[in-house]
Amino acid sequence: MVKKEKDLEDLEKKIGKVPKFFRELTTNEPEMFDLVMKFEQHIWDDGALTKQTKKLIAIAIAAALRDQHAVRAQMAGAASLGISKKEVEEALRVSFLLSGMPAYVYGRAQLDEVMKK
Repeated sequence: MVKKEKDLEDLEKKIGKVPKFFRELTTNEPEMFDLVMKFEQHIWDDGALTKQTKKLIAIAIAAALRDQHAVRAQMAGAASLGISKKEVEEALRVSFLLSGMPAYVYGRAQLDEVMKK
């Protein structure tokens, strides 16, 4: 169980707040937790895209979907990767171009609450 707690801490640093249901997988469905963690690691590791770029993409997608939990969690994780509020704002403009004003406004409202700088 100690490794799973470390995995959750590492994941929280990468993505922001980890949902309660996901934490519960560690005891309710440990095999599923392990599989998801492998997948998460694969997705978030640097590759052709940096972690920072992936985070900005995730924020823009979450805003386009108007998923409050995902937007806030991804923005919380952005600061730990050194992503500035200005960079998030630019990513939200991309979501505006492709998803419309509601996505942009939604993301901006969350940005102002979650990221102060």
